[in-house]
Amino acid sequence: MRLQVVLPNELAGADPHQLIDLARQAEDLGYDTAWLPDHILPPGEYGPVYGGVLEPLVTMGWLAAATSRIRFGTSVLVLPLRSPFVVAKQIATLHALSGGRITLGVGIGWDAHEFTAVGADFSSRAARTDEGIALLRHLFEVGRGPFEGRWYGFETGVFEPRPEGVVPVMTGGVTDAALRRAARYADIWQGVGLDPPTFTERLTHLRAHTDDPRTEGRTVSPGTRIDWHGPDATLDEAVRTAEAFRTAGAEHLAMHFGTPDGYARRMAAFAQVAGRQGHFDHNDDLP
Repeated sequence: MRLQVVLPNELAGADPHQLIDLARQAEDLGYDTAWLPDHILPPGEYGPVYGGVLEPLVTMGWLAAATSRIRFGTSVLVLPLRSPFVVAKQIATLHALSGGRITLGVGIGWDAHEFTAVGADFSSRAARTDEGIALLRHLFEVGRGPFEGRWYGFETGVFEPRPEGVVPVMTGGVTDAALRRAARYADIWQGVGLDPPTFTERLTHLRAHTDDPRTEGRTVSPGTRIDWHGPDATLDEAVRTAEAFRTAGAEHLAMHFGTPDGYARRMAAFAQVAGRQGHFDHNDDLP
């Protein structure tokens, strides 16, 4: 199982250089990927509910320049709040500048107030996300028009830089519709907010969709995210939870270690125990 981190980007006014220190430490400890959250204009203060004080794609470029091996990804970028053409250009540029260390995690969003605030349509967000991912794939793989969709399309145009190799796409969500999206478009699925037995049930449902001939035999690497912080959280509990999800079928596990205060200590402690118990997997064949 690949171990990953969710970097703390929820506190307005926090020293951004702490993110560089934490990303470098995660790289040295052997974590596979560092994820960043996303919110553009939430209706409440940034904090436990709304992460993404620093814009994630800009921040990923800054962190990639300060590291050499660890991957960076968005968990998740709310795609229907943005132009997918602009996102494609940003991701392709990040992919080139980082040496291919970028994973694009996308989601449909959940807060109608944020959509209204930025002038985006909330009711069509799922369909626009699907079409946006299809457009991203087209730009990355074909690089020219035409592309005809309901919301996005173009007749002529040249897209560069086209990424060398695959830019992995991660999607989240646990509903049947979200699992169909993952089966059709994603390289990675992140099922969040589930206990291990329910994770296994949802994973079985996902694999039933990837067995559909219409998905062209795609394989999707499954994973989840857990938090280890707070006064009552213990290292033993976090390690037991990690093992339970590995047994449930997770191939990657993203850990959030709380606010910057204490984050580095918890991240190091978890890596030491998880590494000793064989939780780390550096299989480069996975997305």
